[in-house]
Amino acid sequence: MADIFIVDDDIMLQQMLVRQLQSSGHRTDCASTLTEGLQQVLSGKYDIVLLDVQLPDGNGLEYIPRFKNASSSPEVIIITGKGDKDGAEKAIVSGAWGYIEKPHVLKELVLHIARVEQYQKEKNRAEKIPLVLKRDAIIGNSPQLTKCLDRVAEAALSDASVLITGETGTGKELFARAIHENSRRADHNFVTVDCASLPENLIESTLFGYVKGSFTGAENNREGLVQLANGGTLFLDEVGELPLNVQKTFLRVLQEHSYRPIGSTHEKKSDFRVIAATNIDIESSINNGSFRNDLLYRLRALSCALPPLRDRKEDIKPLIRYFLARMWDRSKLDYQGISPDFIEHLTAYDWPGNVRELQQTLERVVASTVRTPTLFAYHLPEHFRIQQAQAAIHTSPPHHSSPEVSQTPEELIPLPWSEYKNNYERQYIYDLMRHTNGNITVACQISHLSRARLYQLREKHGLLDPS
Repeated sequence: MADIFIVDDDIMLQQMLVRQLQSSGHRTDCASTLTEGLQQVLSGKYDIVLLDVQLPDGNGLEYIPRFKNASSSPEVIIITGKGDKDGAEKAIVSGAWGYIEKPHVLKELVLHIARVEQYQKEKNRAEKIPLVLKRDAIIGNSPQLTKCLDRVAEAALSDASVLITGETGTGKELFARAIHENSRRADHNFVTVDCASLPENLIESTLFGYVKGSFTGAENNREGLVQLANGGTLFLDEVGELPLNVQKTFLRVLQEHSYRPIGSTHEKKSDFRVIAATNIDIESSINNGSFRNDLLYRLRALSCALPPLRDRKEDIKPLIRYFLARMWDRSKLDYQGISPDFIEHLTAYDWPGNVRELQQTLERVVASTVRTPTLFAYHLPEHFRIQQAQAAIHTSPPHHSSPEVSQTPEELIPLPWSEYKNNYERQYIYDLMRHTNGNITVACQISHLSRARLYQLREKHGLLDPS
């Protein structure tokens, strides 16, 4: 039996649906507005959402992706008082399971729900089978990142278009490549179109190519990026920057998978899968007239919203280790130690530039510490250390001006040097062995300790393997 949520402002229809569904053993909840319905679905565990189109606070079709992005991944069935072909297309392209007119809702709903239940059971069984996912350079295991990787696995199984959203630096191209590399198209080209950097007068010739003599300077035939993506994936990076006139042309290309090179009288075909990415709010762009509604529906058959790094801070430490190891190997440098305060400062930072900013920060640190055995917070750019120092001021207890009346808490009294050094030494050896996965040779290279000395320190601090 399913957990079903009904979003409809027709109270009589609500009550009728509740009676029918509960008599079949289903559990139901209701709301009369999109705002209330979305809030409850996002905080609950529902299998199916029955969604009206015309509601007091908006159009239900616009909210389909938001409902589907709930943690329980419910299927959405549209129920409408008056159906139309454009509305049906929009619903399906946006990811709806079905589209039912209200006069037929009682008759058709039972069959739709039965099919959804069967589909979800089969999907749950399939998800229990381990899936080996190629995820090069996508580092971390936070719940937020894992959910995005589930989206990658889902998208890789089909040719449906995908819209990836997220702030600058969250890794949208990495995820687009992961979808491509795990799909049946992996052996063909992954072609990137940087929509933000292409001059408007060159966009069409870059995308669709041209024939010799079609304009001044066209001395030879040239294939466009759409043809290069034949059999593979066309990645539209920063798709929100496409000019309106190009959006109209590209919409037809997406629909027909055919195009005409500039100056040609013949149509050409290209079998490509499209993945698009943007860091702007496309819905706002539609409202202000700078992006086409119908193009969004074509691009967003599937969607993947990447979280900012500040929302998955548990991934920062593995990202630091990954980037540093790659930089050391690439530059043929000795591995350096990493002090706890170095990690703490980087983890406390909010990273407005996300993973890209973290990588660039570490590149700067490595370049300036080539002869330094261990990385400390001191080696970070000044703005990190200033932020941490200011935060410490706000959280520290007030200091008295007179040392005679100072009442320093006992736990803030410094440890004896020998005890502090001993604690720090143990933490260093522990971090060293974890970082090298117990590889003694690599650990000695990083620490500049001899094998004998490293063994002594591990024995001293109880860090030898039981074997």
